[in-house]
Amino acid sequence: MREYHKDLDNKTLFRLYVSYGGFPVIQDFNLPVHKVSILRDLYDSVVIRDIISRYSIKNIDTFERYITYLLNTVSSEFSAKSITDYFKSHGRSIGKETLYDYIKYAKEALLIYSASRYDLKGKKLLSTNEKYFINDQGFRATKFDNQKDIEKILENIVFFELLRRGYDVKVGRINDKEVDFIATKDNIVNYYQVTYIMNTPKTREREFSSLLNIQDQFPKFVLSLDEFDFSNKGIIHKNIIDFLLE
Repeated sequence: MREYHKDLDNKTLFRLYVSYGGFPVIQDFNLPVHKVSILRDLYDSVVIRDIISRYSIKNIDTFERYITYLLNTVSSEFSAKSITDYFKSHGRSIGKETLYDYIKYAKEALLIYSASRYDLKGKKLLSTNEKYFINDQGFRATKFDNQKDIEKILENIVFFELLRRGYDVKVGRINDKEVDFIATKDNIVNYYQVTYIMNTPKTREREFSSLLNIQDQFPKFVLSLDEFDFSNKGIIHKNIIDFLLE
């Protein structure tokens, strides 16, 4: 994005990226209404003309509602029951087989990516509780205000940055605590917690505690938008913007 906005500082540029994503085609437009309009065209192209046409999806309304649900719950644990309950609450139904078919279609179209859940204590990959991420948060901006769900968006951004850097990325769990990302490359593991702002001791304790429970010597990071360095007990704190610029 920098090549399109050389006059903007990094904070402003990042705020735009959170809100509207990184598609080059929207960078020439300054007004939010124009950006969102272009993003809607892109979304319609991927979801309607690509996925729906390619897989001959008959129940278009149900499929579009499902994708909207995924956009709203980006960076959250996947639960087939939660999705079926959501549809029931809106007077609709969706079978589990159809649900998993829709997930498959969206992944094959590279609209969404998944990260498996790894139990760090039991040292095993779990078959449930994976997370899903949208390949550009600009798609989500066609339906929701990304700034209002910035914690989800920051996690989504870090996930794809780690993939871009060549890491195999999983989400972790140790005891009853979550580790946002386990990033592995060349037998080296990095652990990451991602949060918005750690403006209270309680917030800092929550974000650091999961990493402190991991009993190995691999690097551990907490990423946030704080500008003050909260590194502590061997855990490295970094500003997310600085991390992305590395």
